[in-house]
Amino acid sequence: QVQLVESGGGLVQAGGSLRLSCAASGRTISNYAMGWFRQAPGKEREIVAAISWRGDSTYYADSVKGRFTISRDNAKNTVYLQMNSLKPEDTAVYYCAAGPTYSGRSRLYDYWGQGTQVTVSS
Repeated sequence: QVQLVESGGGLVQAGGSLRLSCAASGRTISNYAMGWFRQAPGKEREIVAAISWRGDSTYYADSVKGRFTISRDNAKNTVYLQMNSLKPEDTAVYYCAAGPTYSGRSRLYDYWGQGTQVTVSS
């Protein structure tokens, strides 16, 4: 089992930055692909970014490309999401997830955190 805990969310003005962290415990995540997803009120959960287990491949949703950066530190068992130039439409609960397959499909991820709220004011 892998337990995931997100942190770093909060309230920020448009144009600002936040750095989300996802700390894993119970098992090393070095063998897992990791993803960040988000869900806004009344909307379906969507992929934000994903990173392969070695960190040599990354994927970004078009809506965040060029603004967000996913990274991982396997030695610290932690994954990060650096979010710059935030927009009100980025407001959502952000979840990190771990799975055996590098993918943008949420159903391919086995372990999920509880989420952290990101609110971007205009």
